[in-house]
Amino acid sequence: MSNTPMAASPLTRAVLEIDEYVSGFGWDQPARLFALVDTARLRADQPSLADRLGLPDAPAADGLTPIEQEEIPARQPLDEFLGTIAWPDAVAGCALTVERLMLPPSAEAQVPQDLDEDGLARWVAEHPDRQEVRMTVAVLRDGVRESALRLREKDSATDVLTGSELVPGLAQALTATFEE
Repeated sequence: MSNTPMAASPLTRAVLEIDEYVSGFGWDQPARLFALVDTARLRADQPSLADRLGLPDAPAADGLTPIEQEEIPARQPLDEFLGTIAWPDAVAGCALTVERLMLPPSAEAQVPQDLDEDGLARWVAEHPDRQEVRMTVAVLRDGVRESALRLREKDSATDVLTGSELVPGLAQALTATFEE
């Protein structure tokens, strides 16, 4: 991808590639799930698929190739859906993009204590300091993780924040999809 730093790790490059791909669809999109496969292994094991995906022909192609999975059921809670996933051995990792409303840490003290989950969601949606964010979180089988955050108000590839601990709960849930 054009905005992906070449010096970044293969996982960081994959997360930024997914972020850029999903950003092409605009905002207000459903969650999307991706399998991450070793590019060199994919090229060796399935050359026709690698050709269709436009993967490099180099024998030592370093990196991870994101492959979008079927649509996530809209009515099923995300945590329940993730609990149903089992990955084949060829999958080195997985990634998920999801849009959420977030509040700055300064709003934490304002949260009413008596709200249920739906009430809290409504309260956040009506808060004047809320921000829409797209999170792309990826994990490898060995537990390595990476995330990218894109704010709707700063919707530019140059303003995407990356880091391994930005969305730890979601990273943990994705890691659990590799447990037997």
